[in-house]
Amino acid sequence: MIAPYMKELMDSKSSSVIRKMFEEGIQLKKVHGPDNVFDFSLGNPDLDPPLKVLEAIREVAADTSHGCHGYMPNAGYPFVREAMAKKVSKEQGIQISGDNVVMTVGAASALNCVFKAILSPGDEVVVPSPFFSEYRNHVRNHQGVLVEVPTKADFSLDVDAIRSALTERTAAVLINTPNNPTGKVYSESDLRSLSDALCEHGKRTGRFPYLICDEPYRAITYDGVEVPPAFQFYDSCIVVTSFAKDLSIPGERIGYVAVSPNCPDASDVVRAVVFSLRILGCVNAPAFFQKVVAKSWDAEVDYSSYKNRRDKLMAILDKAGIKYARPDGAFYLFCKVPDSFHGDDGAFCEHLKKHLILGAPGNGFGGKGWFRLAYCVSESSIVNSERAFVEAMREIE
Repeated sequence: MIAPYMKELMDSKSSSVIRKMFEEGIQLKKVHGPDNVFDFSLGNPDLDPPLKVLEAIREVAADTSHGCHGYMPNAGYPFVREAMAKKVSKEQGIQISGDNVVMTVGAASALNCVFKAILSPGDEVVVPSPFFSEYRNHVRNHQGVLVEVPTKADFSLDVDAIRSALTERTAAVLINTPNNPTGKVYSESDLRSLSDALCEHGKRTGRFPYLICDEPYRAITYDGVEVPPAFQFYDSCIVVTSFAKDLSIPGERIGYVAVSPNCPDASDVVRAVVFSLRILGCVNAPAFFQKVVAKSWDAEVDYSSYKNRRDKLMAILDKAGIKYARPDGAFYLFCKVPDSFHGDDGAFCEHLKKHLILGAPGNGFGGKGWFRLAYCVSESSIVNSERAFVEAMREIE
């Protein structure tokens, strides 16, 4: 008999809503043909990995030296950790060493290792909503409590609301920027204000919550927007990320945790994350792709096709009369459910499905009344979806 809480999670409407839509899309394509189904359900990057990554794969694959596929220190190869430290130092504007980096099995592994390391039963993790739906499960995995705090109308951080949500049980605040599902990049002023609120809370309670920055979309931004360097604003800061989105290798499951050198207990956090990696069964990040990303993390990638597809889909939604939040980055559009559906995002996604359009209901992301469209799909699919969107909206007029 499976655990009751697992059955509860599996049977809930919000459980794996993205994957459910994706799997339904596979069946619909078999019936109607792939060109006639407009599947915006899954954020599966469709750019090919850059040439530098492919060359690194060939080079690593050619290595037949003794022990090249063996164990390494649980935290990762030292030379790989140093390469990631170079990357983080460039992004954050603060020099860090490889000792502050732990290689992980993607960003999900990184988050679970961090939560395992810092959460005691009943500890709280504050997250601005909307947010990536799996956060609920990641926090619950380690007996934590996810505290959802709504963002402002434009999906920017509501720092006053976050401040009000902080308690003596707050272990961390988790932010995802650029955000999935909204594409919002939190501004430098918002991050500074959030850091001030966390410092004030720490001085008052004696517990300084960690600021965890989930950044797999960091490189994918538009219109000159950049992701601010959180390490410069708050000491107890941790970055978790992967190469799934920026280098288009989601199936290879390679990421890392980077702890700010200014974090007062940085060495303890790193040691706890390494130990968590072991006891959660990962043991270490895949050896092969550790070596690949060490050689290719700085590969140049042209993300302009994502921007072009964003703009084309926004134009189609404008024509259809669907409102949305203009994204700063990532590859998602978060769209408002029409008034006639009274905020029922599930029902509206079912309506779209009748027109062979697949999107993800916002309720699973903590964004009731909205729905998400992932535009990392072929340009032809976006262009050809125009008639379906227009007809879906005309039907409810």
